[in-house]
Amino acid sequence: MNTARNRSTLLALAGTALALSLTACQNGSGVKSSPAATPAATVASTSTTSGATAAAGTDGSGPAGSAGTAGSTGSAGSKGPTGSTASAGSAGGSGRQAAASTPVCTARDVRVTAAGQDGPPTTHIVLTAKNTSGHSCRLPGFPHVQFLESHKQDVPAVAKSKPAAPVVLAPGAPAYALVKLSDGGVDEDNEPVSAFSVTLEGDSTVVAVTAPGSEGIAVDPAKALTGYWTPELRNGADDF
Repeated sequence: MNTARNRSTLLALAGTALALSLTACQNGSGVKSSPAATPAATVASTSTTSGATAAAGTDGSGPAGSAGTAGSTGSAGSKGPTGSTASAGSAGGSGRQAAASTPVCTARDVRVTAAGQDGPPTTHIVLTAKNTSGHSCRLPGFPHVQFLESHKQDVPAVAKSKPAAPVVLAPGAPAYALVKLSDGGVDEDNEPVSAFSVTLEGDSTVVAVTAPGSEGIAVDPAKALTGYWTPELRNGADDF
């Protein structure tokens, strides 16, 4: 009876010892698992830091990396061509359209006068057409000049004198046209002229113009030429 009780006691003690041993082993392995997790977290942290460093660039500055994105502002530089001279160039086209919409000058809008351009002998005169109206007007083409009653045809125009842009006269502004009378030779078939007629393109009204000089001018109908209206006085007796 005592022997059986002692055996039971021994078995109980052995079981308790085994249980304690197993608990110790489990606690030991649990303690190891925590340090093992720490290197993993460290590796993850290191990996994240390396990634951030790589993204920032070799200098390691994050803002420098973002400056690359800011470099896209360079694309905004394409705004320069958007406000380009081509758009400004279209202003020239707009100017031509505005000139085309401006009414043509009539004999009632301008006052035409003549002045000697050279001499003596006077081989050229300059016609001036001054806008005496209260509005802008367009002066196209050239003056249609007839010097003599015996020569009813208009004086021929010189094509190379045509201006590149339409001539638009603001109120009070002048335009000019150079007119050749002769070559200045004594053997020319010149005729005296004290007054002559001028008509403007787009208007059939005849304007009487007094010739410059107290004795008028000498004209050779075979040599006479006229230039186009221009917005500036061109000192060019040698032009034609």
